[in-house]
Amino acid sequence: MAKDAILTMKLEPELRDEFMAETKAVHRPASQVLRELMREFIQRQQESRAYEEFLRRKVEAGRVSIRAGRGRPNDDVETAFASMRAREVRPE
Repeated sequence: MAKDAILTMKLEPELRDEFMAETKAVHRPASQVLRELMREFIQRQQESRAYEEFLRRKVEAGRVSIRAGRGRPNDDVETAFASMRAREVRPE
């Protein structure tokens, strides 16, 4: 991949000095570490947006189900799961 874009940024001198010292300690160029950090950030953001979209769709599906009369009251669900939990944690 061609590396011909330049990124200029302002940061505190102490942060720069500590970062450069750490990259030197692991024998890696600062630019390589920054590229990796940027890729990780991009991946986390994309995963976060995908998860938010997944949740949005799940909530909307639940709302559609409730509007169609296919929902169950919370008390019924809690009772059913309490019963299941009680069966699973029976003392021996």
